[in-house]
Amino acid sequence: MCTDCVQKEYPDRGNTCLEDGSYLMNYVGCAKCHQRDFVLISNKATEDEDGEEIVTYDHVCKNCDHIIARHEYTFSVVDDYQEYTMLCLLCGKAEDSISVLPDDPRQSAPLF
Repeated sequence: MCTDCVQKEYPDRGNTCLEDGSYLMNYVGCAKCHQRDFVLISNKATEDEDGEEIVTYDHVCKNCDHIIARHEYTFSVVDDYQEYTMLCLLCGKAEDSISVLPDDPRQSAPLF
């Protein structure tokens, strides 16, 4: 992982969790070849561990194969909620939780 390739290390992305892709707004260019070109995804792997899906891959410079960052995305269902997390030097860190029910009990207004 290369801190010289990004503007900010692990930027806070709120609840935006990317299973695929790259956050190019945070990419300043490759520190090895000094080019600012497309970022490729390589070594993508998906594993299912105890009901949790884990997707990992490397962000790589298109021109020189320099590894910019390692991306990790997780998905699981806990109780009645889908839980998402993302951790990546380039794309940032984020968490999200979405109810699997038609109406999210956390969003309902109190009756009193």
